[in-house]
Amino acid sequence: MFSSLQNPRQAAAQLMNFGLILSTAFMMWKGLSVITDSPSPIVVVLSGSMEPAFQRGDLLVLWNRNLYSETNVGEIVVYNVKDKDIPIVHRVVRKFGIGPDAKLLTKGDNNLSDDTELYARGQDYLVRKDIIGSVVGFIPFVGYVTIMLSEHPWLKTAMLGIMGLVVVLQRE
Repeated sequence: MFSSLQNPRQAAAQLMNFGLILSTAFMMWKGLSVITDSPSPIVVVLSGSMEPAFQRGDLLVLWNRNLYSETNVGEIVVYNVKDKDIPIVHRVVRKFGIGPDAKLLTKGDNNLSDDTELYARGQDYLVRKDIIGSVVGFIPFVGYVTIMLSEHPWLKTAMLGIMGLVVVLQRE
């Protein structure tokens, strides 16, 4: 079962393969970030605030290259609030002004009121630099794995253990 641990060359090769897989995933993520001009080109819907448009667990694809057009009312955007790490997916419901200094007000489709309570202290509106991308596509329920792993940390350990066991058993 642990024959690969006795052969240092085989153990090093497995370690290098694992590193290659991780670095490839990281390069793909960074490549998508450059192409979409978004620090987070793919996000998972974590709440039901955008139902029925998006359900909890939907995987959203973002695009932030609005070179020729502005963010408009009705557009679904993902934004970050200062001092909070979780991106918020909501629809632009009002716009004041034009250009990069335009003030935007957002609201979840399933919420009763706008997002002014979610914004940072002293912030009444969003500006274009707060937006990390506009939603251009989605894959239903694919992101639910992320939600399960964040809500149940023991699942991460179980998954890693099972994956490690499968790798070891495949080598025999």
